[in-house]
Order: sequence, then structure tokens, then C-alpha cells
Amino acid sequence: MATFGSLSDRLTETFKNLRTKGKLSASDVDGTVREIRRALLDADVSLDVVKQFTATVRERALSDEVNQALNPAQQVVQIVNEELIGILGGQQRRLEFAKNPPTVIMLAGLQGAGKTTLAGKLAKWLKKDGHTPMLVAADLQRPNAVTQLQVVGEQAGVPVFAPEPGNGVGNPVKVAKDAVKQAERQQYDVVVIDTAGRLGIDAELMKQASDIRKATNPDEVLFVIDAMIGQDAVNTAKAFQEGVDFTGVVLTKLDGDARGGAALSIASVTGRPIIFASTGEGLDDFEPFHPDRMASRILDLGDVLTLIEQAQQAFDEDEARKVAEKFATDSFTLDDFLKQMQQLKNMGSIKKMIGMLPGAGQMRQQLDQFDEGEVVRTEAIIQSMTPGERQNHKLLNGSRRLRIAKGSGMTVTDVNQLIQRFEQASKMMKTVAKGGVPNVPGMGPIPGASYGGRKQQQKKGKSSRSGNPAKRAAENAALAAGVKPGGSDAGGSGFGLGGQKTPSADELAQVQKLFGRG
Repeated sequence: MATFGSLSDRLTETFKNLRTKGKLSASDVDGTVREIRRALLDADVSLDVVKQFTATVRERALSDEVNQALNPAQQVVQIVNEELIGILGGQQRRLEFAKNPPTVIMLAGLQGAGKTTLAGKLAKWLKKDGHTPMLVAADLQRPNAVTQLQVVGEQAGVPVFAPEPGNGVGNPVKVAKDAVKQAERQQYDVVVIDTAGRLGIDAELMKQASDIRKATNPDEVLFVIDAMIGQDAVNTAKAFQEGVDFTGVVLTKLDGDARGGAALSIASVTGRPIIFASTGEGLDDFEPFHPDRMASRILDLGDVLTLIEQAQQAFDEDEARKVAEKFATDSFTLDDFLKQMQQLKNMGSIKKMIGMLPGAGQMRQQLDQFDEGEVVRTEAIIQSMTPGERQNHKLLNGSRRLRIAKGSGMTVTDVNQLIQRFEQASKMMKTVAKGGVPNVPGMGPIPGASYGGRKQQQKKGKSSRSGNPAKRAAENAALAAGVKPGGSDAGGSGFGLGGQKTPSADELAQVQKLFGRG
């Protein structure tokens, strides 16, 4: 997550220095704790939280459990991870639903925190979970707040109760009470009330929110807070807790590039759990908050569980089984490739998914440069093919590739790159399906792994002589895989649109003919 990117980098760098030491002295621990303290303070984590956190980490790091450990550095990382989970709230807390519907959920927070959009995200998430939610437009002060909620509700496919036009007209307490009665009559099992915010804390805001709470007796009051507002987050949370009180917290704008560490303080300072996190602008960029998974992301240990959950929602199990069988029997086609890519796209941002893998923080620069549009361009190329060409890519001669390039708005080279990457992917996945481990271009063979019986020894004189270590490794891997490395083939990028051998004479002639240069 971008918000904690800087904190993650600092902590990862701190632990890297520990890994060279076989045994930790008191000065090593003090130095590490000092760096952790600086990293947390720079990230805007509350001073009181930082003091308590670092004192606990220091005490545990100097204890016998670390001194007697085989790997003291890993033990310290584990301690920091456990304590980080603690300040993030410990256990995950789920929404509590009423025994007798409807469950009433009230949203509270400052103006600009993203309450209205979040109402739509929450409603869509509830709907996916089998509930029948209804949104309530009780923010009657902010200009066009009612209209915005109606638009968001339509996008989420959820009804909106909006009897008043807003823009200063109407009684929000009455609207909230009437909404609960309406939900009972029409059998909606969850009511989500969007309330008014202010640019800052004031008595009128607190009174209105408090009156709505008394009138509707909500099962959950969620305090919505912008993760990027810095140290003010703690003061705002305390003020709302005293004025209205809330049962849980929702962090918004966790995809932002600010320091965001103040958000880490809220659960500790208020004693109220973080229940949800909003991670982007789309209505699907919303997830339940898991303290343990968030701690893992911050420490660059990955969040594979969330990645698996997203994959399970997006991928069809029967389809995945069929594809696995096709890999094993060598009948995987460009049509299957397209379906797999479209399912992958349904999971959301590929950058975010890769960012959940352990060690992804070390690839942050490459991730920032990753172009999500490559998936769309690859789709365009495959969709410009005939059904027969998708089933058998061997049909794709020069003239067909030229037609596909023109139809998709791409170049012949782009089409050639896609076919080559498709063939490489098919070869790799066939190896996996047979229980082997594939050669990944750029990585070289994995020691001790079985490669389906292929001899890995390159003949003398057949290895790359490039002076560039990365290029040499990539070319050697390509030679080992039986692929002749071309001009820029070693680089390559996801989904087939990066890096390719030099076009053949026929391809160049076709391109020259296309542009009238023949």
C-alpha cells in the first residue's frame, strides 16, 4: 500500500542491517529500536503509541527468547510484527448484525473523508455477501450530497432512500428514522446512513450526529477517516469518540502517497477496532481490515491470504481445472489465454496484486512503472483474430499478422511479441502441469529443481558473453530453454508486449509495404 510505502522501506532497511549479525548485543537492539522510533515518528504515528511500541519491542528483543534463537534477526522481525498487529487492533473485528433486521449502520466523520463514496462501497460489499442493503441520504447540508449518493447507489446497484433534496433543506434526524421504518416495510436487512460532516469539529456537527444516533439506535457507528490527514487523525478520532462515540473505524485513501502512519495510532488511542479499509477510487477497492495482514504488508512480508481470497472470488474453479488439463495435454489456446487474462483483470489492479507478494517493496520502482494498459492491448490483439486463429496460432502467417495488427491498432512487432510470449507461457505451464519447475527468463535455472528431463548443461561456446550481468543471465536462461535470444528478448514484460527478437525480413517488408515504403 502506497500510504505505508515509506514506513515499509525504512523498517525493511533497518532489519537488513540486523541479518548480518549472528548474535545481537544490547547496542544492536538499541540501534534498531532507535531506527524504528524514527521511522514511526516520520510516518506520523502518535508519539504516545511510538513510545509504548518501542519500549515493548526493546524489552522483548533483549529477552532470552531472542538471545537463544538460532536467527536473532528473524526473531526481532517477528517481535515487531506481533507488536505492530497489537497497535493495529490485534484480532480482526467483523460487522455485528442485528438479530432482528434491519441492521442499522451509521457513518460519521469529517467532510472530505470520503463517507458518501464509502457508503456505496460498503453497500456493494454487503450485497455481494448476500445482504439486501439500502442507502440513506441523511447528509442534507453539503451541496449535491444527496445527488452524489444517488449516483453511487446506482453504480453499486443498491436503492437509495432520499425523501429530501438536501442543499440545506430537510431534517436529517427525521430522514434517518423514516428510513429504518421504510427498510422494515420493504424488508431490506441493512440500512447504511450517510450523515453530514464538517471541515472541522464543531458543536453543531456533534449534536446532529448524536441526535441521529439516539433516533435510530444503530448497531454499528463507523467513524470514517482519511488515512492521509496526519497527526490530526488522532485528535479528530478522540473528539468524535467523546461527542458521538463509535464502534469501529474505516480508513479511506489508503492508496495515497502520504505518510499515513497516524492511521496506525487510531485503534490504540481510541480502543476501537479498524473494521474496513478503502484502497482506491473504484467501488470494489474496499476490503475488511486484517491487522495481521496489514502488519505483514508494512514489513514487506506480503499479504498472500488477501491475494488468494481475491483470486477465489474472480476465478471459476471448474474453468481453472479445465485450463490445467489443457496445459497438461498441450491444447492450451489463445482463447484460453484471453479468458485467463480477463479473469485476472476481474481481480482488480495487477499492481496491487503483485504488491501483496512477499518482498514486493523491493520492486516498488518497477511496480510504479508497470503499465496496466498492456492487458487491454493484449486483449485487443487476440480479439482481432478469427476463431480459427485463436484455436491454432500456427495459422498466423505474415499477412494474417499484418491484418491483426491493423485491426487492433497495434504493430506487427506487437503481434509477434504476443505470440512468442504465449508460446513461452504454454511451454512453462506444461512443465508445471507435469510436476516440473520451469525456467523463468532472467532468473536462470533453480538449483536442485527438476526440469522435466531437459539437460541444463549448455554446450561449450553456447553461453552468453554479454558484459551486462542481467542480460547475460537472461540470454543464458533463454538458451537453456531452447529459445534463441534476440535483440531485446531478454527483457520482456507481462502479457507479451515487452521485449522481442528483431523482426524478420518478411515482417519488415510487410511493414514497409503498409506504410508505402516498399
